[in-house]
Amino acid sequence: MRRAAALAASLVVAGLLLTGCGPSSETPSPSASTASGDALAGDITVFAAASLTGTFTEIADAFEDAHPGVHVTLNFAGSSALVTQLTEGAPADVFASADEANMTKAQDAGLIDGDPEIFASNTLEIAVPPGNPAGIGSFDDLARPGLRLVVCAPQVPCGAATREVAELAGVTLTPVSEENAVTDVLGKVAAGEADAGVVYRTDVIAAGDSVEGVEFPESDFVINRYPIAVLAGSSAPDVAAAFATFVRGPSGREILDASGFGDDR
Repeated sequence: MRRAAALAASLVVAGLLLTGCGPSSETPSPSASTASGDALAGDITVFAAASLTGTFTEIADAFEDAHPGVHVTLNFAGSSALVTQLTEGAPADVFASADEANMTKAQDAGLIDGDPEIFASNTLEIAVPPGNPAGIGSFDDLARPGLRLVVCAPQVPCGAATREVAELAGVTLTPVSEENAVTDVLGKVAAGEADAGVVYRTDVIAAGDSVEGVEFPESDFVINRYPIAVLAGSSAPDVAAAFATFVRGPSGREILDASGFGDDR
């Protein structure tokens, strides 16, 4: 079973990840071929935005099924937190961000090998507890006095998008909490600790019956585009590149579509 490295644990286990991700030659030897004839083999670590948790877990499973000699370790967190981890030396092979701004930060830091590729898009949606007890029906309702609103912190892609939508819509938001990952916003709404939270459309879909979604037309003001790239210094660049290609290919696209992501390539 693949280990899904949590944000809090990712730096603690960095040494283990280094020993667990052995180098893979760009030209695999015949001995690296699997019984199925697939020459791709090696271990990679993928750093991916929190909003990709369910989707990339499914994609990684499909990628490992297609390449039995490959093992994928996943680390999910807010895109800005992932960039911080990478700049501080956390080992990884692939970075998938929920926006282009954080990918640019990674590029500026010399962390990216080659050019990032857009593989998906996402829009905002309001998440409310089942039954919508606060009666939220529009983005304007989020400015209601006394409302327990939770959003992402501004350095996080969903938070930056929320702030931009609010500015364009002329709505002043006064959240009771700003979270470092969209999954944390969703968790507070699902637990009844908030009357409403601004998340992505895909998060509402993934949450199932634990929350309800309220769409709002202003979400079209800001559409987040998701880039993916191989990281410089990858210990298995051939496997990392194959994973990025798989995400953007038919198999990855099918999973992304089912999760509610847009195709903005």
